[in-house]
Order: sequence, then structure tokens, then C-alpha cells
Amino acid sequence: MAKSKMLTSADLATLKHAKTLLENPGLAAKATNLLGLPIEKGFEALPDNWREKVTIATEAALTKALKVAVHTMSDGNPEPPNDRWHMLVVGVSGALGGAAGLAALPIELPVSTTIMLRSIADIARSEGADVRDVATGLACLQVFAMGGRTSGDDAADSGYFATRALLARSVSQAAEFIAEKGLTEAGAPPIARLIATIATRFGITVSEKAAAQAVPIIGAAGGALINTLFMDHFQNMAHGHFTVLRLERQYGAEAVRLGYENL
Repeated sequence: MAKSKMLTSADLATLKHAKTLLENPGLAAKATNLLGLPIEKGFEALPDNWREKVTIATEAALTKALKVAVHTMSDGNPEPPNDRWHMLVVGVSGALGGAAGLAALPIELPVSTTIMLRSIADIARSEGADVRDVATGLACLQVFAMGGRTSGDDAADSGYFATRALLARSVSQAAEFIAEKGLTEAGAPPIARLIATIATRFGITVSEKAAAQAVPIIGAAGGALINTLFMDHFQNMAHGHFTVLRLERQYGAEAVRLGYENL
């Protein structure tokens, strides 16, 4: 298909909406607004070994998610994703995790991450992506590295395209390895590197989630609310990401990036 040099006004408006989703504040800012108090209060409430727990839980969750991502998902014509259903299910998971506290994180996080991955794949399909393709599965996984903006971010280092550039080589190597050998060697260097790279960024958002759930007033109901916010955050990242990828298929990567940067 020949690619146009310039996006139409309608597609520029679509790209603008995608950029708004991708460059909006991250989970910490949203949780602070929801709770009505700084999320730092939650960090103070976490036990001394919480960083180790988050690191272990994050890498385990992503490893499980990767295995799900490269399995065939039911294909079909693009249709609106079922965001609300996935949000409801992940909210139940959050309620259980909120009741049990940080100790439940190693159990709850892989479950909620896998549910989120299914929602992300649903969004990818709605934007015309082939969900049977390994590349689409890995594009879904990349969404977990897109944590949104914080007040201290430098646009050149932490924006959407910077994140994609950071992941590009690891994703390419993992895709080649999986295409050749599958996931029979989950600890193989190409896969381990991809997981580690994404986990570094996903872990920041997971830490913010853990801190929000550690706020004394949270409990089970609050855990469900935080997990719903967690899901909403990554659904927004997925909608933005796969909108950009759809436009790239239509116009070419260079034209879309130029349009994105000029908005």
C-alpha cells in the first residue's frame, strides 16, 4: 500500500488524542488526586524489603505476560475493545490484594498483569493489529514500559518515542529468538534482556500502585479502586500506542513521528 506523505486533518486529530493519552501524568499523580493526599505517605508505610518484593513480583508478572502474549488470541474483525469488562475483573483482583496488603503482591500482580495484557491485546485488535503475530504480542508487552509522565521527566529521555527506541533492540532480538525457538527457553538472554528492560520501567508504576495500596485508609475497597486506576492507566497507554502503530502502517513511521512531534 502506498503511504501518504502527510496525515489528513482527521488523522492528525486522532494522533493528537493519542499523544494526549501517552504523554499524560503517570499513576502516582492520578492516585494522589484520587486519594486526596500525597502518595509519599504510602511509601512511608511500606516495609523495609518492599523494593525487593516489587522487583521479584514485576519480573515474574512480565514473564507470565510474555508467555500469554505470544499465544494465539482469537482473531476477528476489528471491533471496540471491552475495556469495562477487563477493568471489572482486575478490580476484583485488586480487592483481594488490597485486603491482604503487600504480602499478596507476588500472587496478585501476575494475575492483574495478565488480565491487563488481554485488555491491551483487545485494544490492539480494535486498531487492526494481527494478534496472532509475535510482533503484536511484543508490542502489547511494550505498553507496560509506558508509565506516562512525571514532573521531573525530560521529554527527550522519557517520551513515548524515546521509550520505543529504548526497547527496539531488545524487542527485535526477542522476536527473532521466539520465532526460531518459541518460549521453551524462557530464561534465554534475548528474552531475559527484554523482561529486564521493561521491568525497570513497569516496576516504577508497580511501586506507585503498592504505595497507594499501603495508605492506611485503603483496604479491600481501596485496593479494587487502585487496581481499576492501574488498569485504566495502561488501557490509555495501549489506546495511544496502537493508534500510533495503526497510523504508521498507513502513512509510514517517519510521517507519523514528525506529526506527533509537531503537535
